[in-house]
Amino acid sequence: MTSTRKIAVHKGVALANKFGFLGLFGILLGLVGAVIGFDYSETKTFNFLNHTLSELGTYGHSSSAVVLNGGLFFGSLSIAFYCLSSLQNVTRFWGYPFFVFMTLTFLALSSIGLFPVNVYHLHILGLKWFFYFGSLSAVCYLIWAGLSPLPARGWNVLLALMVFVSMMTFLYAPQLGLGLTEGDRPFYQEMVVQLPRPELWWPALLEWVGLASLLAWTLMLLVSGTSLTQD
Repeated sequence: MTSTRKIAVHKGVALANKFGFLGLFGILLGLVGAVIGFDYSETKTFNFLNHTLSELGTYGHSSSAVVLNGGLFFGSLSIAFYCLSSLQNVTRFWGYPFFVFMTLTFLALSSIGLFPVNVYHLHILGLKWFFYFGSLSAVCYLIWAGLSPLPARGWNVLLALMVFVSMMTFLYAPQLGLGLTEGDRPFYQEMVVQLPRPELWWPALLEWVGLASLLAWTLMLLVSGTSLTQD
């Protein structure tokens, strides 16, 4: 690779990383603003153990819902741009499906902000595919890391495992017949169940764990320079 080409690639990576950090900041800013502004009449405080992301962005539940939905939409698009830009630096096969599925994951998250639960069917569809694509991203990364001749960053692998376990549990726990939801309906169809609820409500908890582990994983990938792109 010529020096000019290396400089161009370096600048491209730096720009993509800036979009990634900007996207994470936008999502977190939207989350914090919406939690602070949550003022649903039945409960004045937001509880991560039994309130969902969908409720936080529901118009009519909070005057700050637009803050969350805007953060999810624009922040996720920014991270999707980072993932697409990272494809140009991949040198091993499994890096390609990883970044493609990461792009689709954040496009699905963006659709959750674009179509809040007020647009029920589109919102539920985006939520469902957010968890499927997130799980596939984690699988591809773990295979990529396992086949790489270079040692993978420990935190990246651990967080990828957390993403996979939490998202797959969210998707498939209702099928175990444990009575976690009425009629064992999928968790992504339970986002607007009426209050009161159990103090610890599994659809809400697993949704937040999946989202938090994904955002933490993305942050570590950005900080470590998407560790396996140059192996």
